[in-house]
Amino acid sequence: MKIAIFSRQANCYSTSRLKEAAKARGHQVEIIDTLRCYMNIAAANPGIYYLGKRVEGLDAVIPRIGASITFYGTAVVRQCEMMGIFTINGAVAIAQARDKLRSIQLLARKGIGLPVTGFAHCAEDMPDVIRLVGGSPVIIKLLEGAQGMGVVLAESQKAAESVMDAFAGVKANILVQEYIQEAAGSDIRCFVIDGEVVAAMKRQAKAGEFRSNLHRGGSSTPIEISAQERTIAIQAVKAMGLNVAGVDILRSMRGPVVLEVNSSPGLKGIETTTNLDVAGLIIEFIEKNAKAKGSGP
Repeated sequence: MKIAIFSRQANCYSTSRLKEAAKARGHQVEIIDTLRCYMNIAAANPGIYYLGKRVEGLDAVIPRIGASITFYGTAVVRQCEMMGIFTINGAVAIAQARDKLRSIQLLARKGIGLPVTGFAHCAEDMPDVIRLVGGSPVIIKLLEGAQGMGVVLAESQKAAESVMDAFAGVKANILVQEYIQEAAGSDIRCFVIDGEVVAAMKRQAKAGEFRSNLHRGGSSTPIEISAQERTIAIQAVKAMGLNVAGVDILRSMRGPVVLEVNSSPGLKGIETTTNLDVAGLIIEFIEKNAKAKGSGP
């Protein structure tokens, strides 16, 4: 098959591993800078162009769409869908997962456990929002944040109001969430492919930090997850409409709660921690599903 990886960073670990895994299984691979694509949106013969040439013969696409290019990236993925190309995650599902507020609402609608979350527009309502989520300490999140950026722990009511005032001053949209203290700076990243948890790791924040992201200096270890954690991870991915995703879970006193569903999860942490060939499993998923849709090898 001919597979395209839409990625702005050709040399990053995830993109390199996906290319390596696809080539090892005999596929032709092209890495395409998402922002350098342009489109001919026509009913009769829609097309995608890259560096002056029409992209031809693609059987499947792996979209690695960063948070900063969600709008344009999902437009490119939609164009692929118009052209009948198999994409491991669809444009609508990527957009839903990237929108923190919408994703939480979708998860809540499906009855999936979440941290208590508040959202409001007016600064005057913020003290009551803090009360609704259980009072300080609280987590304050920018809707547009990623990899732990734009996430603040406010340990007091006064600190929370100050942070929210600062965000309001730049007209940023924020969520307020309860702080799951018993998680003690750790979470679980589950990697889900085609309705199955294929790998899981525990991430632990470094001393003095509450965010467990590996980009923030956190550490990781392999972990055996419970049946309940496995089920909630699979349900969360299904609720988003995704096929391949990372699910971040906290262990709370009332059971597992979902923090986030990531439509473009990094591979470095999960592969180096578990020693599993997750990239290869993604290519296997493409082989199974792209062929089922009529794409040949």
